[in-house]
Amino acid sequence: MAIINWLFARRESGRFMLRMDDTDPERSEQVYRDAIQQDLRWMDLEWDQYERQSDRLWAYEAAAERLKKSGRLYPAYETPEELGAKRKAQLARGVPPLYDRAALSLTNEQRAALEASGRKPHWRFKIDTAATIEWDDLIHGPISFEAAQLSDPVLIREDGRPLYSFSSVVDDNE
Repeated sequence: MAIINWLFARRESGRFMLRMDDTDPERSEQVYRDAIQQDLRWMDLEWDQYERQSDRLWAYEAAAERLKKSGRLYPAYETPEELGAKRKAQLARGVPPLYDRAALSLTNEQRAALEASGRKPHWRFKIDTAATIEWDDLIHGPISFEAAQLSDPVLIREDGRPLYSFSSVVDDNE
């Protein structure tokens, strides 16, 4: 992917940014960052800018607060085991394993009780399921699909760390 992005940036008189998606410390060791840089240099792909997402946590926190205030980011409390059981049951019924939005029906008291019991929420982005998602892809042309085919994605883990999909969108938007 780096080659395509580097070529596109150069063709469009743009800048090629090397962004290290390192918000997951278990998967983001220095040895991996060094190897990526070494491989890019070996291919003679120099970058114009270097960023580490772990240095931009403030930007993701600010974006999350905006989404929470707008009602688009909501807390969900299911454990991985509970979510797995829901997916398994949906698949057994022959339906796609989409999140059922159970967290949206929790009352403030129920959320408080879950948190008092030690549960910490992960945060999901509320998709407008009535919408059609459309865009013009530079390679494939027009693409569209119904938002109802998607689950509300998790953007922030229980420990408060943003997922790659969230932090990358915030970065790309800037």
